[in-house]
Amino acid sequence: MYLGLDLGTSGVKALLMDADQKIIGSGHGSLDVSRPHHGWSEQDPAEWIRAAEEAVAELRSAHPTELAAVRGIGLSGQMHGATLLDAAGKVLRPCILWNDTRSFAEAASLDADPRFRKITGNIVFPGFTAPKLAWVQANEPDIFAKVAKVLLPKDYLRLWLSGEYISEMSDAAGTSWLDVAVRRWSPELLAATGLSTDHMPSLVEGTDQAGTLRGELASKWGMGQGVVISGGAGDNAASACGMGTVKPGAAFVSLGTSGVLFAANGAYLPNPESAVHTFCHALPQAWHQMGVILSATDSLNWLSTISGKDAAELTRELGDELRAPSGVTFLPYLSGERTPHNDAVIRGSFTGLAHEIDRAGLTQAVLEGVAFAFRDSLEALASAGTTLTRVTAIGGGSRSRYWLKAIATALSVPVDIPADGDFGAAFGAARLGLIAAEGADPHQVCTPPDTAETIEPVGALAGAYDEAYQRYRKLYAAIRGTM
Repeated sequence: MYLGLDLGTSGVKALLMDADQKIIGSGHGSLDVSRPHHGWSEQDPAEWIRAAEEAVAELRSAHPTELAAVRGIGLSGQMHGATLLDAAGKVLRPCILWNDTRSFAEAASLDADPRFRKITGNIVFPGFTAPKLAWVQANEPDIFAKVAKVLLPKDYLRLWLSGEYISEMSDAAGTSWLDVAVRRWSPELLAATGLSTDHMPSLVEGTDQAGTLRGELASKWGMGQGVVISGGAGDNAASACGMGTVKPGAAFVSLGTSGVLFAANGAYLPNPESAVHTFCHALPQAWHQMGVILSATDSLNWLSTISGKDAAELTRELGDELRAPSGVTFLPYLSGERTPHNDAVIRGSFTGLAHEIDRAGLTQAVLEGVAFAFRDSLEALASAGTTLTRVTAIGGGSRSRYWLKAIATALSVPVDIPADGDFGAAFGAARLGLIAAEGADPHQVCTPPDTAETIEPVGALAGAYDEAYQRYRKLYAAIRGTM
């Protein structure tokens, strides 16, 4: 048996699978986000452990015999978080999360240093880890002086599980401290933020062994001794392992809290000017590119909250047939945007509202706005040298066929829907646990699921969608000047 632990923003998922990659069961522990000030987003790392304990306890209650047979554990997690520890391993302050934008000034300052884009292949985004440490140094100097280790969220779970300070390439690539081409920490970039390699965990590949489960936890969960923990992956790379998006040209579109257009690459292809992320993949000698939008299903959830109707009910009101854009445009910049704008300050908007626009019209505009944000990412990927011919849809938003039709039409590529199953980050993490424990071939393990259905672009609406996208593109510049 193999266990995948996925530390998300809203909870920890524990997924158990057997040697044939059949899912045995899963457990969950909920998490909340603290927002003490505008633009801040934090979590207490102790809550991650509590949620992980709850998730594993739920699994053990339902499947004690199977959990006892676990040989490998894989980890996945939300990326970019700054978890700061002192010399005794004590947490110094709440973790600053991926969607925290307080360090936008520090990010701009680091990004102005040409070494960062040259070495990392990426813009220094406010959500990345390095500018957060620069913010702590400037605003909480007493805490910064005590920092002995900086860990990413999933690697704090690893410390609890194994007692080891270890990270891996896909997650480390999102810190702005990794030399992404050669897959090692950059002493030069660390020094630019007042740190050294001594502050960093050691690095392995996602498929490598990276510690073993502490005997205390193994006994508590009814497992044997020597359970292997894999390097694991950042959440998007883990989802790619779960989806089998590991060979060059494979791609997925993720409709989660944030949105990701992810493409696997067999070579390092940086183009930071496009605001595309170029990161190491979880598999050795593999990389990936992705466009990232910060509010995907979050945009629909926002409309759900203010309308008093749940998201599924809102999308059902649209029916099954894709509608032509109405002239109402929604910009989904509720918490800023990454690709292609790298703008932490920009905020969302509706334009083109009229008396006849009802709730369904607003929902339609929100779904189209997110689809056009993915089109922005597609254009950015193209400018970085990556052409996509089809994508596979994952994430909670992919349950809406209407939304997938809008995305297929906006991108002008077919969207594949995988056969029923859980192919997300926790499944990808479990696959990495299997690979590390058994020394298995990653490409034989990380295969894609069968396709249950393909959503084709609606050709009759291609022109209308392109016209609406051009209107969408012009609005960013128009509202940017008002912020």
